[in-house]
Amino acid sequence: MNGKYRWMICGLLFAATTINYIDRQVLSLLKPLLEQKFGWSEKDYSYLVIIFQACYAAGFLSCGKVIDKIGTRLGYALCMMIWSLASIGHAIVGGTVSFGIVRGLLGFGESGNFPSALKAVSEWFPAKERSLAIGVVTAGTSIGAIMAPATVPWLAVMWGWQAAFIITGLSGFIWLAIWLRIYRLPEDTPALQADELRYIRQSPAENDVPEFKGRWIDLLKMKETWAFAIGKFMTDPIWFFILFWLPSYFADRYHLDLQHLGFPLMVVYCSTSIGSVGGGWASSFLIGHGWKVASARRLTMLIMALLVVPLSVSAQVNSMWLMVALLSVAAGAHQGWSANIYSIPADYFPKEMIASVQGIGGMAGSIGGILFPVGIGIVLDHYRHINSITTGYYLLFIVCSSAYVLAWCVIQLLLRAKPGKAPVASPMMDTKPAA
Repeated sequence: MNGKYRWMICGLLFAATTINYIDRQVLSLLKPLLEQKFGWSEKDYSYLVIIFQACYAAGFLSCGKVIDKIGTRLGYALCMMIWSLASIGHAIVGGTVSFGIVRGLLGFGESGNFPSALKAVSEWFPAKERSLAIGVVTAGTSIGAIMAPATVPWLAVMWGWQAAFIITGLSGFIWLAIWLRIYRLPEDTPALQADELRYIRQSPAENDVPEFKGRWIDLLKMKETWAFAIGKFMTDPIWFFILFWLPSYFADRYHLDLQHLGFPLMVVYCSTSIGSVGGGWASSFLIGHGWKVASARRLTMLIMALLVVPLSVSAQVNSMWLMVALLSVAAGAHQGWSANIYSIPADYFPKEMIASVQGIGGMAGSIGGILFPVGIGIVLDHYRHINSITTGYYLLFIVCSSAYVLAWCVIQLLLRAKPGKAPVASPMMDTKPAA
């Protein structure tokens, strides 16, 4: 046995990610109610999503650099404080413009979650366990997406929509107190057993990475950075579509009201937790049975990409529960995909640059998340105007069904070198493996 302390850290990262996704989903769940209160159109709502995504993208770049500079412990704490205050701030705004302001602040703070969490994984887990640990962490997005529809509508009905924002925001401060109490680097953690520290610091030869000697901007010269960024750009918007528009889809197509949306959404989001852990476990299993890290990641990602393709037949699906099944498989596959694509920076870059690379990829995903909602708003408003909203959603599902396979092809082209090996010798790289 090599100890379990690292999995307690993983549980704390999972909890933060869960809070992150509960906080961001409150608005989408209350969309039908707030549309009536504030008179929003589909375009108005899409603008709020775009503001969130724009600040999310901007935050990724700055948060990634800050986290690499001040460390995971303080960086994560700062981000949690910002987004929790912003979440509570939704309850005191008085109109669409002020909603946009707090929405932007929420996006900026929440952007620090994954650079922080994935840097922490790289600090606490050996290469062969990273995708499984990341799968557990990203399962927090699934559990958050499940808990939100289970609790937010109830809170809004019982105590008003403001209470939903306040109570979910306060949970972040509880996590913050525990985080500051517990988290340190493995070498600085007295409770960590010596054998677990040795296990964490093991470094297979194929996964040694060269020291990074360049500036932050030099990361943009590397194929590995672009593989990660393009993959995120093409697939993150699909998850945001599922997260922000799925409640409206069920309301529009199957005429579900606020009190009846919860169960089908919970079924879809339950599947994402299975996909997240399963996708992470699959590549870790292959690595543990002798597969090269790169090959294990890519095969798992290809399988996940193919599982999204059946969404293309959504127009022929009239049964709500059959559609729930298709969406469940696709959403679970997205999380399995994420558990592996998030491993790319840790596989190819030294620890001191992981949050920065995650930030670049996160920004790219958020830019995609800005552009896609513009199209969503235009498409849905157009087809709603001609009383054919189902056709609008069908066109969007076709885009979703093809995005992952195309992204996988791009990543396959760019990541031809083995993890840990620079594709082209560069003066900014030191060929001596990092310790």
